Amino acid sequence: TTLAGKLAKWLKGQGHSPLLVAADLQRPNAVTQLQVNGQRAGVPVFAPHPGVQSEFEAATGDPVAVARDGVAEARARLHDVVIVDTAGRLGVDAEMMQQAADIRAAVNPDEVLFVIDAMIGQDAVNTAQAFDEGVNFTGVVLSKLDGDARGGAALSVASVTGKPVMFASTGESLDDFEIFHPDRMANRILDMGDILTLIEQAEKSWDKDEAARMAKKFVDQEDFTLEDFLAQMQQIRNMGSMKKLLMMMPGAAGMRQQLENFDEREIDRVEAIVRSMTPHERLAPKIINGSRRARIARGSGVHVSEVNALLERFGQAQKMMKKLAQGGGIPGMPGMAGPGGFNGARKGKQAPKGKKKARSGNPAKAAQELAAAEARRASAAKSPPTGAAFGAGEQELDPSALNLPKGFEKFLGR
Repeated sequence: TTLAGKLAKWLKGQGHSPLLVAADLQRPNAVTQLQVNGQRAGVPVFAPHPGVQSEFEAATGDPVAVARDGVAEARARLHDVVIVDTAGRLGVDAEMMQQAADIRAAVNPDEVLFVIDAMIGQDAVNTAQAFDEGVNFTGVVLSKLDGDARGGAALSVASVTGKPVMFASTGESLDDFEIFHPDRMANRILDMGDILTLIEQAEKSWDKDEAARMAKKFVDQEDFTLEDFLAQMQQIRNMGSMKKLLMMMPGAAGMRQQLENFDEREIDRVEAIVRSMTPHERLAPKIINGSRRARIARGSGVHVSEVNALLERFGQAQKMMKKLAQGGGIPGMPGMAGPGGFNGARKGKQAPKGKKKARSGNPAKAAQELAAAEARRASAAKSPPTGAAFGAGEQELDPSALNLPKGFEKFLGR
């Protein structure tokens, strides 16, 4: 039911006009849950029957009739996509499997999505086979990928059934829903991260005007202020949970314990500290003395030590941003040490040229070296020039034919 709401919101974001149909009349409050999800997603819900309100009530209503009427209602309201939410069932429940087959026959859907828990492991294979035989689904959706499971069951389900994994649910929020990419899932399983999904989330939620403003400020080598820091924090918060973002980084599985202990409220405390500052203090943090820090701590409800720690970290970030803006590279990164390029080469400095070989202090040896050098020069002068420069080939040229100045022949070895 939650995934039906996620799919509806995703389709609406793609420019469609979906309608949710509440055909889960067995589970208590399933209809109410779908209505709440539809309201949060901004998608209308067709729910002619309230369904079961408590676990002590018997199931009433006909899910097949509700699904059929829902499709007719969608056609009347000119919706282009209908999502029929059906009740969960086990592969051994023959009656419920028959009901699913009847719903499929009644609405003739384009897609039948089999929603499977990514945490059930290899038992997913048996469940998928049972549903494929009973309903003949067309695609798989993996849910609960935000847990400890890495989604290895997806490989088995896709291999055994031959049906593609189409979507993945990565959290409890309606926005935690994405298209399934096999290569990215393989990277997650191998703990190589999922940078492409991280980039897509950033592109979807990042304010382009704010990004352009920061880029211009970076090019103009202006100071990175606490106002900019606050704006960047708000941009990151728009991308979703920090834990999820960090888990997309390569090697995150090895830090799972630290990430699980990460307190999302830490970002709220940092934002409260910055918002407790005056506009002038955000632009010029150096003026924040002891009394100002005490006032900021009282205003944000934290200890002065937390304000000190934030200002210290911000100072380090400000220095790094300034060094990057000047072309100095990232401190501590090999090959990025100097502003002029790689390997520590400084701007305006050239590599030292090779020094001329010193002549020996022994007169006899020096005379011998000088004679050898003269012999090499004489040998080079006598040898004819080789090569085919400008089509001349190896043909020997007559200097007299070139009309050269008098005495120029000596430069040609003549």
